Amino acid sequence: MAGAVLAGSAACGTAEQLSAGSKLDRAFEELGKEKTLSFELGLDTDAATLKALDAKSEPAPGDEIPDEVAELISDATVTFTVQSKKPIEESGEKDFVGMAMKVSSPDGDLAEYRMIGDHAYVRADIGAIGRMTGSPVPDAGDLPPEAGAFKSVLEGKWVKFDTKEMEEAAAEGQETGDAPAPDRTLDAKTQKKLVEALRTVVAREVDFKTADGEDGAERITATAPFRTLLTKLLGEIRPLAKDLPPGMDLPTDKDLKEAPDTKVTADFTLKDGELTEVDVDLAPLAENAEVKKLGLTLRVSDGAMPTAPAGATELDPKELLGGLFGGPMLDDADLAESDLADLGLPEDEL
Repeated sequence: MAGAVLAGSAACGTAEQLSAGSKLDRAFEELGKEKTLSFELGLDTDAATLKALDAKSEPAPGDEIPDEVAELISDATVTFTVQSKKPIEESGEKDFVGMAMKVSSPDGDLAEYRMIGDHAYVRADIGAIGRMTGSPVPDAGDLPPEAGAFKSVLEGKWVKFDTKEMEEAAAEGQETGDAPAPDRTLDAKTQKKLVEALRTVVAREVDFKTADGEDGAERITATAPFRTLLTKLLGEIRPLAKDLPPGMDLPTDKDLKEAPDTKVTADFTLKDGELTEVDVDLAPLAENAEVKKLGLTLRVSDGAMPTAPAGATELDPKELLGGLFGGPMLDDADLAESDLADLGLPEDEL
């Protein structure tokens, strides 16, 4: 985004703006040259703050955020790693050979997904997730023999499936009468237009400052009024709406009138010219809610190449899709006679 950032900075005649924009430009260019990158995302907040924000939204009785979920969100981190055969900035969808995503809490990993070549690998601590969300799941030992690999899922073990076979199985389902899924990807031309729109708005609306950070790092602070920035950005994007994937409905200016226009600050940390961390202070957006701290932190690193976990149980895509979507509906009599009746689940959960 530096082209427009620099142009906007020069127009303002601010040397500090010009310097900050140039440094951020080089830092993002260096990220684009990498073939493997990792990002760690987490909230800098606490459960009490999330509960206060939820209360401010006036949820219906019974829809309040549970304490366990507030604790989970405040403590969780999401790590995403991507690996390509080419530099990231030159990569298309077919160039990516490995991806991994993991959701963790202080007590351990909650869920993890890896894509290596033509196989996807998944594991999750279903029991922990069920306890945190208040939706307990049956014990793996209570499942009938025909549950097969689903026992491994409940046991938190790695399972895998062939992504090409999954696509073929899904395509067979479409041939039986289901409408094909709409293309939700952006073409290169539209992506370029969106980037240019971002550059234009950033150049006009964002102020930059530089300061020394810890351990020789440099901090660049970007500040902008939230509603103004969002309104201007959407104004640039709306002419491209016809080229966006189906379902991406943009809010109107009227929708944004209730959004606070307080200034939001993002701190970019550079170490030896490389971007290592981004911290966004979201507390001003909370307005009258009792917020102690509310931030969003993104950490960037070179990352380790995703690897295929050993001992993963194979899932048959046809059985998986058939079990989830293709099985006949059971009436009450059938349900009472099925193996699910022996799992001890309440009737309203079956």
